[in-house]
Amino acid sequence: MHEEMKSLHKNNAYELMELPKGERTLKNKWLDVKTAFLHGDLEEEIYMEQPERFTIKGKKHSMCQLKKNLYRLKQAPRQWYKKFDSFMVEHGYDKTTSDHCVFVKKFSDGGFIILLLYVDDMLIVGRDTNKIYKLKKELSKSFEMKDLGPASQILGINISRDRTNRKLRLSQESYIEKVLDKFNMGKAKPVPYASAVGSLMYVMVCTRPDIAHAVGVVNRMHRCRYGRGC
Repeated sequence: MHEEMKSLHKNNAYELMELPKGERTLKNKWLDVKTAFLHGDLEEEIYMEQPERFTIKGKKHSMCQLKKNLYRLKQAPRQWYKKFDSFMVEHGYDKTTSDHCVFVKKFSDGGFIILLLYVDDMLIVGRDTNKIYKLKKELSKSFEMKDLGPASQILGINISRDRTNRKLRLSQESYIEKVLDKFNMGKAKPVPYASAVGSLMYVMVCTRPDIAHAVGVVNRMHRCRYGRGC
């Protein structure tokens, strides 16, 4: 949990900056893994009651021993990640030290592929479209994949490209609107303060560094409200 909380305060995966002269934005592909958690392998013995209406006659009180992962198992997310991590390592990819859900592979011709995984969503970027499609083909051999085309949004971040002016735009307008609706901010009703501040931190870290001071101020008020010494 400590590592997850740290990621709210600091984004180690990317940095917003102007595109250097002579450089080009990368090609990308947005993919989804269907029933991702079911791909994980269990490493311990887990038993469950027989599913309703699937009870075997004469064995009403027998238990089922699970052979594969199921959704809602506490082990499911971890086992799915270990399965995917093994796949990427076998195909020559390395995890970054800053974020273990970011995988990178460098090629002898100077090219590279970067894959970002979040639960069952993944974003693949690189200069060579053929290399991206080759990775997609390899993924499809091991997992049931859904091709969502060029990335338009991921993790609450909207992505738009202006190829004419060579610009890539990230925004969180939709995410911000959902946060406001979720916490009834327009009607000024009482809200879960800590959760609201956490949502603002995510916007600040990803696409709105200009609100860092304001978020810092409201975060100090959170410490005064729940802490001591203010």
